[in-house]
Amino acid sequence: MKPVSVFVALPNSHLPWADWADRYEIELPESRFTPIEAAERAFGQAPAWIGRLMTLRNRIVAPFGLKGGHLREGKGRFIGAFPVLAADGREAVLGLNDRHLDFRVLVDVRPNGACGQIVGMTTLIYRKNLFGRIYLAVVMPFHKVIVRTLLSRLVRV
Repeated sequence: MKPVSVFVALPNSHLPWADWADRYEIELPESRFTPIEAAERAFGQAPAWIGRLMTLRNRIVAPFGLKGGHLREGKGRFIGAFPVLAADGREAVLGLNDRHLDFRVLVDVRPNGACGQIVGMTTLIYRKNLFGRIYLAVVMPFHKVIVRTLLSRLVRV
């Protein structure tokens, strides 16, 4: 199974002022993940190339005063590099607010047949200024590949 892009409508209650969103879903024929488990497996111990991209990103944006972070194994209230803002049996909400944009990543699960699930990953972004718009335009090709890669990792578990 491969992740597919799915339409997502705005506004969304997790970031009502978001002005950009995307969503990818993957069908998992034999799984029973909770949203937190799916997020931990997708973001925890990400492939090395994603870590290298994040390191490069952090070096480039540091002079602009943006928040950095390296993808790392989830600990406490973090999954990967992202704080967990909320979680229940249906979805986990990760994200943070920065000078150029606010973002949320929603990882949700729903039943799909007798023993399968659909796991979705929605990204919500509020671009606060021109730099936020430029930043998103530059990282978008990488974002799409990273999200698909992270969701695909759930199949291999």
